[in-house]
Amino acid sequence: MVEPLAVGIVGAGYWGRNLIRNFSTSPDWQLAWVCDKDQKLAASRVEAMPAVRVTGEFSEVLSDETVDAVAIATPVGTHYELAMAALTAGKHVLVEKPLVATLAEGERLVAFAAEHDLRLMTDHTFCYTAAVRYIANMVDSGELGTFHYLDSVRINLGLVQPDVDVFWDLAPHDLSILDFILPDDIEAVSVSATGADPLGIGKATLGYLSIGLSTGAIANVHVNWMSPVKVRHTIVAGSKKMIVWDDNNPSQRVSVYDVGITTQNDAESRLRRLVGYRTGDMVAPALADTEALSLMVGEFAAAITEHRDPLTSGADGLAVLRILDAARRSLAQGGGPVAVGATT
Repeated sequence: MVEPLAVGIVGAGYWGRNLIRNFSTSPDWQLAWVCDKDQKLAASRVEAMPAVRVTGEFSEVLSDETVDAVAIATPVGTHYELAMAALTAGKHVLVEKPLVATLAEGERLVAFAAEHDLRLMTDHTFCYTAAVRYIANMVDSGELGTFHYLDSVRINLGLVQPDVDVFWDLAPHDLSILDFILPDDIEAVSVSATGADPLGIGKATLGYLSIGLSTGAIANVHVNWMSPVKVRHTIVAGSKKMIVWDDNNPSQRVSVYDVGITTQNDAESRLRRLVGYRTGDMVAPALADTEALSLMVGEFAAAITEHRDPLTSGADGLAVLRILDAARRSLAQGGGPVAVGATT
Protein backbone atom coordinates (compact mmCIF):
# COMPACT_ATOMS: atom_id res chain seq x y z
CA MET A 1 0.00 0.00 0.00
CA VAL A 2 1.11 3.55 -0.75
CA GLU A 3 1.86 5.57 2.36
CA PRO A 4 -0.37 8.66 2.80
CA LEU A 5 1.16 11.97 1.84
CA ALA A 6 1.72 14.53 4.61
CA VAL A 7 0.07 17.92 4.21
CA GLY A 8 0.13 21.18 6.10
CA ILE A 9 -2.87 23.51 5.82
CA VAL A 10 -2.34 27.25 6.05
CA GLY A 11 -5.44 29.17 7.09
CA ALA A 12 -8.03 27.80 9.52
CA GLY A 13 -10.90 30.10 8.63
CA TYR A 14 -14.06 29.33 6.68
CA TRP A 15 -12.45 27.48 3.77
CA GLY A 16 -9.55 26.14 5.79
CA ARG A 17 -12.06 24.38 8.04
CA ASN A 18 -13.44 22.54 4.99
CA LEU A 19 -9.96 21.57 3.82
CA ILE A 20 -9.07 20.32 7.31
CA ARG A 21 -12.13 18.09 7.35
CA ASN A 22 -11.49 16.61 3.91
CA PHE A 23 -7.73 16.14 4.20
CA SER A 24 -8.07 14.58 7.67
CA THR A 25 -10.61 12.00 6.44
CA SER A 26 -8.89 11.15 3.15
CA PRO A 27 -7.02 7.82 2.98
CA ASP A 28 -4.51 9.52 0.66
CA TRP A 29 -3.39 12.09 3.21
CA GLN A 30 -1.99 12.51 6.68
CA LEU A 31 -2.88 15.93 8.08
CA ALA A 32 0.38 16.95 9.76
CA TRP A 33 0.07 20.69 10.42
CA VAL A 34 -2.51 23.46 10.65
CA CYS A 35 -1.03 26.94 10.53
CA ASP A 36 -2.88 30.16 11.34
CA LYS A 37 -1.98 33.43 13.00
CA ASP A 38 -4.89 32.73 15.33
CA GLN A 39 -3.48 29.61 16.96
CA LYS A 40 -6.54 29.21 19.21
CA LEU A 41 -8.73 29.01 16.12
CA ALA A 42 -6.36 26.51 14.50
CA ALA A 43 -6.29 24.39 17.66
CA SER A 44 -10.08 24.37 17.87
CA ARG A 45 -10.31 22.96 14.35
CA VAL A 46 -8.20 19.91 15.25
CA GLU A 47 -8.95 19.42 18.94
CA ALA A 48 -10.08 15.86 18.20
CA MET A 49 -6.88 15.17 16.24
CA PRO A 50 -4.01 15.07 18.74
CA ALA A 51 -1.44 14.02 16.13
CA VAL A 52 -1.92 17.26 14.16
CA ARG A 53 0.52 20.01 15.12
CA VAL A 54 -0.63 23.63 15.32
CA THR A 55 1.52 26.69 14.71
CA GLY A 56 1.31 30.37 13.95
CA GLU A 57 4.56 30.32 11.97
CA PHE A 58 4.49 29.09 8.38
CA SER A 59 8.25 28.53 8.52
CA GLU A 60 7.68 25.63 10.94
CA VAL A 61 5.57 23.84 8.36
CA LEU A 62 8.08 24.45 5.57
CA SER A 63 11.02 23.28 7.65
CA ASP A 64 9.35 19.91 8.31
CA GLU A 65 10.99 17.59 5.78
CA THR A 66 8.22 15.02 6.17
CA VAL A 67 5.63 17.42 4.73
CA ASP A 68 4.98 16.66 1.06
CA ALA A 69 2.46 19.38 0.28
CA VAL A 70 0.88 22.58 1.50
CA ALA A 71 -2.73 23.70 1.07
CA ILE A 72 -3.33 27.45 1.25
CA ALA A 73 -6.67 28.92 2.37
CA THR A 74 -5.80 32.51 3.26
CA PRO A 75 -6.77 35.95 1.87
CA VAL A 76 -6.01 36.32 -1.84
CA GLY A 77 -3.33 38.94 -1.29
CA THR A 78 -1.21 36.43 0.65
CA HIS A 79 -1.45 33.56 -1.85
CA TYR A 80 1.60 34.42 -3.94
CA GLU A 81 4.04 34.88 -1.06
CA LEU A 82 2.91 31.72 0.72
CA ALA A 83 2.75 29.56 -2.41
CA MET A 84 6.14 30.70 -3.67
CA ALA A 85 7.71 30.04 -0.26
CA ALA A 86 6.23 26.53 -0.24
CA LEU A 87 7.40 25.77 -3.79
CA THR A 88 10.86 27.11 -2.94
CA ALA A 89 10.91 24.70 0.02
CA GLY A 90 10.19 21.84 -2.38
CA LYS A 91 6.54 21.32 -1.40
CA HIS A 92 3.66 20.64 -3.78
CA VAL A 93 1.02 23.34 -3.44
CA LEU A 94 -2.76 23.60 -3.51
CA VAL A 95 -4.22 27.14 -3.50
CA GLU A 96 -7.87 28.10 -3.08
CA LYS A 97 -9.39 30.29 -5.78
CA PRO A 98 -8.35 32.64 -7.23
CA LEU A 99 -4.80 31.38 -7.58
CA VAL A 100 -3.19 34.76 -6.81
CA ALA A 101 -4.09 38.46 -6.88
CA THR A 102 -2.49 39.43 -10.22
CA LEU A 103 -1.83 37.84 -13.58
CA ALA A 104 1.90 38.56 -13.32
CA GLU A 105 2.11 36.72 -9.99
CA GLY A 106 0.25 33.77 -11.48
CA GLU A 107 2.62 33.55 -14.43
CA ARG A 108 5.67 33.55 -12.14
CA LEU A 109 4.16 30.92 -9.85
CA VAL A 110 3.19 28.53 -12.67
CA ALA A 111 6.60 28.91 -14.33
CA PHE A 112 8.46 28.24 -11.06
CA ALA A 113 6.43 25.10 -10.31
CA ALA A 114 7.04 23.74 -13.81
CA GLU A 115 10.76 24.51 -13.66
CA HIS A 116 11.12 22.64 -10.36
CA ASP A 117 8.81 19.75 -11.31
CA LEU A 118 6.32 20.44 -8.53
CA ARG A 119 2.56 20.08 -8.65
CA LEU A 120 0.70 23.37 -8.40
CA MET A 121 -3.06 22.92 -8.12
CA THR A 122 -5.89 25.45 -8.02
CA ASP A 123 -8.84 24.57 -5.81
CA HIS A 124 -11.56 25.07 -8.44
CA THR A 125 -13.97 23.07 -6.32
CA PHE A 126 -16.99 23.19 -8.63
CA CYS A 127 -15.07 21.33 -11.32
CA TYR A 128 -15.25 18.26 -9.05
CA THR A 129 -19.01 18.37 -8.58
CA ALA A 130 -21.10 15.72 -10.26
CA ALA A 131 -23.12 18.41 -12.04
CA VAL A 132 -20.15 20.08 -13.72
CA ARG A 133 -18.54 16.77 -14.63
CA TYR A 134 -21.84 15.67 -16.21
CA ILE A 135 -22.04 18.90 -18.24
CA ALA A 136 -18.40 18.57 -19.32
CA ASN A 137 -19.01 14.99 -20.47
CA MET A 138 -22.01 16.12 -22.53
CA VAL A 139 -19.94 18.80 -24.23
CA ASP A 140 -16.95 16.50 -24.76
CA SER A 141 -19.05 13.64 -26.18
CA GLY A 142 -20.77 15.91 -28.69
CA GLU A 143 -24.21 15.22 -27.20
CA LEU A 144 -24.73 18.93 -26.59
CA GLY A 145 -23.78 19.78 -30.17
CA THR A 146 -21.96 22.97 -31.12
CA PHE A 147 -21.39 25.16 -28.07
CA HIS A 148 -23.57 28.29 -28.32
CA TYR A 149 -23.47 30.06 -24.97
CA LEU A 150 -23.16 29.93 -21.19
CA ASP A 151 -25.27 32.20 -19.00
CA SER A 152 -24.57 32.15 -15.27
CA VAL A 153 -25.98 33.96 -12.23
CA ARG A 154 -24.10 33.83 -8.91
CA ILE A 155 -25.66 36.29 -6.49
CA ASN A 156 -26.17 36.52 -2.72
CA LEU A 157 -26.16 38.96 0.20
CA GLY A 158 -22.47 39.40 1.10
CA LEU A 159 -19.91 38.64 2.07
CA VAL A 160 -18.13 41.85 1.01
CA GLN A 161 -14.46 40.92 0.90
CA PRO A 162 -11.81 43.28 2.29
CA ASP A 163 -9.17 42.70 -0.38
CA VAL A 164 -10.96 41.95 -3.68
CA ASP A 165 -14.03 43.09 -5.59
CA VAL A 166 -17.06 40.93 -6.41
CA PHE A 167 -15.53 39.77 -9.70
CA TRP A 168 -12.42 38.32 -8.04
CA ASP A 169 -14.49 36.81 -5.23
CA LEU A 170 -17.40 35.13 -7.03
CA ALA A 171 -16.62 34.99 -10.75
CA PRO A 172 -13.65 32.55 -10.44
CA HIS A 173 -16.21 29.81 -9.81
CA ASP A 174 -18.03 30.47 -13.08
CA LEU A 175 -14.85 31.15 -15.05
CA SER A 176 -13.24 27.91 -13.86
CA ILE A 177 -16.41 26.02 -14.84
CA LEU A 178 -16.36 27.66 -18.27
CA ASP A 179 -12.70 26.74 -18.76
CA PHE A 180 -13.38 23.19 -17.57
CA ILE A 181 -16.33 22.43 -19.87
CA LEU A 182 -15.17 24.20 -23.04
CA PRO A 183 -13.67 22.03 -25.78
CA ASP A 184 -9.92 22.48 -26.19
CA ASP A 185 -10.38 24.30 -29.49
CA ILE A 186 -12.51 27.08 -27.96
CA GLU A 187 -10.97 29.82 -25.86
CA ALA A 188 -11.90 33.18 -24.37
CA VAL A 189 -10.68 36.03 -26.58
CA SER A 190 -12.32 39.18 -25.18
CA VAL A 191 -14.03 40.47 -22.05
CA SER A 192 -16.41 43.35 -21.44
CA ALA A 193 -17.04 44.16 -17.77
CA THR A 194 -19.48 46.52 -16.13
CA GLY A 195 -19.61 46.99 -12.38
CA ALA A 196 -21.18 49.23 -9.78
CA ASP A 197 -20.26 50.40 -6.28
CA PRO A 198 -23.53 51.60 -4.74
CA LEU A 199 -22.07 51.17 -1.24
CA GLY A 200 -19.26 53.61 -1.99
CA ILE A 201 -16.53 51.33 -0.68
CA GLY A 202 -14.17 51.74 -3.61
CA LYS A 203 -14.79 48.41 -5.33
CA ALA A 204 -17.49 46.80 -7.44
CA THR A 205 -20.07 44.96 -5.38
CA LEU A 206 -22.13 43.80 -8.35
CA GLY A 207 -21.38 43.42 -12.01
CA TYR A 208 -21.58 41.63 -15.32
CA LEU A 209 -18.98 39.92 -17.50
CA SER A 210 -19.51 39.28 -21.21
CA ILE A 211 -16.86 36.93 -22.56
CA GLY A 212 -16.35 36.51 -26.28
CA LEU A 213 -15.18 33.07 -27.38
CA SER A 214 -13.01 32.17 -30.35
CA THR A 215 -15.91 30.56 -32.25
CA GLY A 216 -18.22 33.54 -31.91
CA ALA A 217 -20.04 31.94 -28.98
CA ILE A 218 -20.48 33.93 -25.77
CA ALA A 219 -20.46 33.50 -22.00
CA ASN A 220 -22.22 35.87 -19.61
CA VAL A 221 -21.66 35.95 -15.86
CA HIS A 222 -23.64 38.00 -13.33
CA VAL A 223 -22.16 38.35 -9.83
CA ASN A 224 -23.58 40.32 -6.92
CA TRP A 225 -22.95 40.73 -3.19
CA MET A 226 -26.17 42.75 -2.77
CA SER A 227 -28.93 40.30 -3.67
CA PRO A 228 -31.72 39.57 -1.17
CA VAL A 229 -31.66 35.92 -2.29
CA LYS A 230 -28.97 33.41 -3.09
CA VAL A 231 -29.10 32.26 -6.72
CA ARG A 232 -26.79 29.72 -8.39
CA HIS A 233 -28.21 29.22 -11.85
CA THR A 234 -26.42 28.35 -15.09
CA ILE A 235 -27.62 27.61 -18.62
CA VAL A 236 -25.31 25.87 -21.08
CA ALA A 237 -26.70 25.77 -24.60
CA GLY A 238 -25.64 23.79 -27.63
CA SER A 239 -27.06 23.18 -31.07
CA LYS A 240 -28.54 19.82 -30.06
CA LYS A 241 -29.45 20.16 -26.39
CA MET A 242 -29.50 22.70 -23.58
CA ILE A 243 -28.72 22.26 -19.90
CA VAL A 244 -30.08 24.10 -16.87
CA TRP A 245 -28.03 23.73 -13.69
CA ASP A 246 -29.64 24.99 -10.48
CA ASP A 247 -27.18 24.35 -7.68
CA ASN A 248 -29.72 25.44 -5.08
CA ASN A 249 -32.03 22.58 -6.02
CA PRO A 250 -30.53 19.41 -4.54
CA SER A 251 -33.38 17.22 -5.78
CA GLN A 252 -32.86 18.25 -9.43
CA ARG A 253 -29.61 20.09 -9.93
CA VAL A 254 -29.31 19.35 -13.65
CA SER A 255 -32.04 19.34 -16.28
CA VAL A 256 -31.23 18.42 -19.90
CA TYR A 257 -33.62 19.77 -22.51
CA ASP A 258 -33.83 18.22 -25.96
CA VAL A 259 -34.70 21.54 -27.56
CA GLY A 260 -33.17 23.81 -30.16
CA ILE A 261 -33.59 26.32 -32.94
CA THR A 262 -33.06 25.47 -36.59
CA THR A 263 -32.62 27.71 -39.61
CA GLN A 264 -32.70 26.94 -43.32
CA ASN A 265 -29.38 27.43 -45.08
CA ASP A 266 -30.52 28.09 -48.63
CA ALA A 267 -30.49 31.69 -49.87
CA GLU A 268 -34.27 32.02 -50.19
CA SER A 269 -34.87 30.80 -46.64
CA ARG A 270 -32.22 33.15 -45.25
CA LEU A 271 -33.85 36.02 -47.09
CA ARG A 272 -37.23 35.15 -45.54
CA ARG A 273 -35.59 34.50 -42.16
CA LEU A 274 -37.15 31.07 -41.74
CA VAL A 275 -36.60 29.79 -38.21
CA GLY A 276 -37.85 26.54 -36.72
CA TYR A 277 -38.12 25.46 -33.10
CA ARG A 278 -37.47 21.90 -31.99
CA THR A 279 -38.92 20.69 -28.69
CA GLY A 280 -38.39 17.33 -27.04
CA ASP A 281 -38.07 15.66 -23.68
CA MET A 282 -36.47 16.94 -20.50
CA VAL A 283 -34.25 14.52 -18.58
CA ALA A 284 -33.07 15.02 -15.00
CA PRO A 285 -30.07 12.69 -14.59
CA ALA A 286 -29.28 11.01 -11.29
CA LEU A 287 -26.02 12.44 -9.98
CA ALA A 288 -23.59 11.07 -7.42
CA ASP A 289 -23.66 12.80 -4.05
CA THR A 290 -19.93 12.63 -3.33
CA GLU A 291 -18.51 15.81 -1.80
CA ALA A 292 -16.54 17.75 -4.39
CA LEU A 293 -13.76 18.67 -1.95
CA SER A 294 -13.23 15.01 -1.17
CA LEU A 295 -12.63 14.30 -4.85
CA MET A 296 -10.41 17.36 -5.11
CA VAL A 297 -8.02 16.32 -2.33
CA GLY A 298 -7.90 12.83 -3.84
CA GLU A 299 -6.98 14.30 -7.21
CA PHE A 300 -4.21 16.35 -5.60
CA ALA A 301 -2.69 13.19 -4.13
CA ALA A 302 -3.07 11.29 -7.41
CA ALA A 303 -1.35 14.06 -9.38
CA ILE A 304 1.60 13.95 -6.99
CA THR A 305 2.00 10.16 -6.88
CA GLU A 306 1.38 9.75 -10.62
CA HIS A 307 3.72 12.63 -11.45
CA ARG A 308 1.24 14.51 -13.63
CA ASP A 309 -0.68 17.77 -13.75
CA PRO A 310 -3.81 17.84 -11.61
CA LEU A 311 -7.22 18.19 -13.22
CA THR A 312 -7.35 21.83 -12.11
CA SER A 313 -3.73 22.83 -12.41
CA GLY A 314 -1.93 26.10 -11.90
CA ALA A 315 -2.30 26.64 -15.63
CA ASP A 316 -6.08 26.41 -15.23
CA GLY A 317 -5.88 28.95 -12.44
CA LEU A 318 -3.89 31.14 -14.82
CA ALA A 319 -6.62 30.86 -17.47
CA VAL A 320 -9.10 32.28 -14.95
CA LEU A 321 -6.67 35.05 -13.99
CA ARG A 322 -6.35 36.09 -17.63
CA ILE A 323 -10.09 36.69 -17.83
CA LEU A 324 -10.18 38.47 -14.47
CA ASP A 325 -7.29 40.68 -15.55
CA ALA A 326 -9.09 41.51 -18.79
CA ALA A 327 -12.19 42.34 -16.73
CA ARG A 328 -10.10 44.68 -14.57
CA ARG A 329 -8.82 46.49 -17.66
CA SER A 330 -12.30 46.65 -19.17
CA LEU A 331 -13.68 48.24 -16.00
CA ALA A 332 -10.87 50.79 -16.01
CA GLN A 333 -11.71 51.68 -19.62
CA GLY A 334 -15.42 52.14 -19.00
CA GLY A 335 -16.65 48.65 -19.82
CA GLY A 336 -15.55 48.24 -23.43
CA PRO A 337 -14.17 44.94 -24.72
CA VAL A 338 -10.51 44.16 -24.18
CA ALA A 339 -8.48 41.22 -25.43
CA VAL A 340 -7.78 38.35 -23.05
CA GLY A 341 -4.06 38.05 -22.40
CA ALA A 342 -3.19 41.47 -23.84
CA THR A 343 -1.26 43.91 -21.66
CA THR A 344 -1.63 47.64 -21.13
